[in-house]
Amino acid sequence: MEKNEEMKDYVLKKAHDNDIKFISLWFTDVQGFLKSFAITVEELENALSEGMGFDGSSIEGFSRIEESDVIAMPDPITFQILPWSPKENGAARMFCDILEPDGSNFKGDPRWVLKRTLKKAKDLGYTFYVGPELEFFYFKSDKGEPEILDKGGYFDLTTLDVASELRSTTVLFLEAMGIGVEYSHHEVAPSQQEIDLRYADALTMADNAMTYRIIVKEVATRNNVYATFMPKPLFSENGSGMHTHQSLFKGDRNAFYDANDKYHLSEIGKNYIAGTLKHCKEIVAITNQWVNSYKRLVPGFEAPVYISWARRNRSTLVRVPMYKPEKETSTRIEFRCPDPACNPYLAFSVMLAAGLEGIKNKYKLPEPIEENIFEMDVKRREEAGIETLPNNLYEAVKIMEGSKLVKETLGDHIFQKFIDNKKIEWDRYRTHVSKYELDSYLSVL
Repeated sequence: MEKNEEMKDYVLKKAHDNDIKFISLWFTDVQGFLKSFAITVEELENALSEGMGFDGSSIEGFSRIEESDVIAMPDPITFQILPWSPKENGAARMFCDILEPDGSNFKGDPRWVLKRTLKKAKDLGYTFYVGPELEFFYFKSDKGEPEILDKGGYFDLTTLDVASELRSTTVLFLEAMGIGVEYSHHEVAPSQQEIDLRYADALTMADNAMTYRIIVKEVATRNNVYATFMPKPLFSENGSGMHTHQSLFKGDRNAFYDANDKYHLSEIGKNYIAGTLKHCKEIVAITNQWVNSYKRLVPGFEAPVYISWARRNRSTLVRVPMYKPEKETSTRIEFRCPDPACNPYLAFSVMLAAGLEGIKNKYKLPEPIEENIFEMDVKRREEAGIETLPNNLYEAVKIMEGSKLVKETLGDHIFQKFIDNKKIEWDRYRTHVSKYELDSYLSVL
């Protein structure tokens, strides 16, 4: 409690010392869209102590009309000055936990879902670290057919890469907000970019991922272009993924590491991977939550659709990177199917839950698949016992609907709201008549 009071005093002093006038209170709805309302610095002390009430019935997946009142309680640890704000009467932000009027946690708050899941790991002695690689595209606008800015490719550093200055500004803004960056570079597809965040505990990283998406879009807008995290905006090009590196630590020791194992993986690490593989079909509706997500998850575009694991093989769903195999802290797994348009609070929650289930039940890990699965025929994949992820959002939601693991992780409220919303999205999609259908059928049928 004393530490929390110290943090409140720190926030008040920092706001005063930096001439902050407006503080945006951030939170996400069930779908992962960032929501915000601003208060003035005069209200800051009260907000830190009592929270700020608002009508939750207007937020997707939050409340019904008859139980609409909720409270946004700012988390003082997340106070950061927005790097594009003016020096005078500046602006800052804080993430919020959403509470019921009686002070209990609101069941529709995705941040609370992640906190709950992290508590399960903590009770077992673990801290869950993640490092996502969020890819995105720059286009000239968000209107009509996407127009690319360049024809550059992976790691290009030429005049083709006109986005390098945009990436540099984005990195500077991220670091100004206390978010560490490991890499930034041009990705494989034309106009596609990647900025990798330095790994952190999962709650911090979920907040960072939401901040990252806003900063990328803010920098783009200020330079008269458009940034999108849409998983597959361009036909016949690679889509945007969010490969997520994961590890469990006990204190300062990596629970996934075993120096004597041929893969440098402990039994805990193997169990965790086995849990990920066993439950991935159940969680993919969360990690890949849009109709468009499944346009990316098709063979041939570096998209991991085959349920298997390996060390070097990038055609598998789970990879154990080998950058520094003898270094304990580097040992981690990389889950390759998520995309950057997911709700990170829910996505990190179900990833962790799947891994913990593997540890709890001591799931046995099969041998790795080191040959290129994309080049295998169907018979060879069947012989190897390699299954695939769901083909579309509807299949994914139907599998999730029967998942005890996902329901327990999300809680009844978010579980049902999420499914209801996805069924509406699927119905809209399947009844839509696309340009492809008109081009293919109108003149011949």
